[in-house]
Amino acid sequence: MKRSLPFVIIVLVLLAGAAAAWLFMRSSRPTGPPANTSAGGTDAPGALPPHIRGNPNAPVTLEEFGDFECPTCGNYSAELKKIEGEYGDRLRVVFREYPLYPTPHKHALIAAQAAEAAGLQNHFWEMHDKLYEDQKAWSEATDVMPQFIDYAKQIGLDTDRFSRDLSGEAVAARIFQDGRRAHALGISVTPTFFINNKEAKGDAWKPEGVREMINQALREADK
Repeated sequence: MKRSLPFVIIVLVLLAGAAAAWLFMRSSRPTGPPANTSAGGTDAPGALPPHIRGNPNAPVTLEEFGDFECPTCGNYSAELKKIEGEYGDRLRVVFREYPLYPTPHKHALIAAQAAEAAGLQNHFWEMHDKLYEDQKAWSEATDVMPQFIDYAKQIGLDTDRFSRDLSGEAVAARIFQDGRRAHALGISVTPTFFINNKEAKGDAWKPEGVREMINQALREADK
């Protein structure tokens, strides 16, 4: 399946609080990127702290830029879980928001907001998995909020807070920061992967290519 090409207008992420999010971005910009989360020498580290699954001290970091409504991202999510299981404590995964909104994915932005709102209650990965597992159901809906509220209940969130946070400044700022990082890295499709700061280009983004890049990174770490 072809990866989705974006027509991303990142500034739309700030509709819920443009001025506040911009001030947040400027005031919170760190002096340097965290270990193993930068790539290509960019000074745009993305949202901090990043969403990490796996051993935070793993020798290999896989950084994904994804869109919850992207069908290829959805199909890949199950394979990525297999990869996580195969490498265990040797791998950590970082997820970055890159909603391809408004074209081609009309619900991509609100899905990213839902995941980030869940993250404010320390349940990002539960919502991440739920959005990908049920992607077909909610992506075809006219109004996705009832389903997202139901997902929030299923994973144990305070749904009133979830609803408030979804359109709040903190969520907007995180998505903006990740989008800023994606643009700084020249990303044009989802999913895009970096393995220890090296982009999986060409066919290397496919599962077998990602595994080979992880293996190479492990060999380099063992030297």
